Amino acid sequence: MAESDVKPKLNLHIQNDGGEKITVAAKRDTKFAKIFSAAEKRWGKDAGTFKFTYEGARIRPEQTLGDVGIEDDDTIDAHLEQLGGC
Repeated sequence: MAESDVKPKLNLHIQNDGGEKITVAAKRDTKFAKIFSAAEKRWGKDAGTFKFTYEGARIRPEQTLGDVGIEDDDTIDAHLEQLGGC
């Protein structure tokens, strides 16, 4: 396998509203659904508890790190998803 064919893992930091930060390693072609699930599980929350953003734009679960332009050591934000309302 040529060196250019290697898909290195990127370190991605995820920070929630409470300031808790976790780091996950993922390839550029990893879908965010997998990353979101891991973060919510690590924080002991149900799936869909958070909405995730990168540079102010919401990230969809079907997008990949490459789709969004994530680089090594970037941080995405996790905000509590508001359900319902008045």
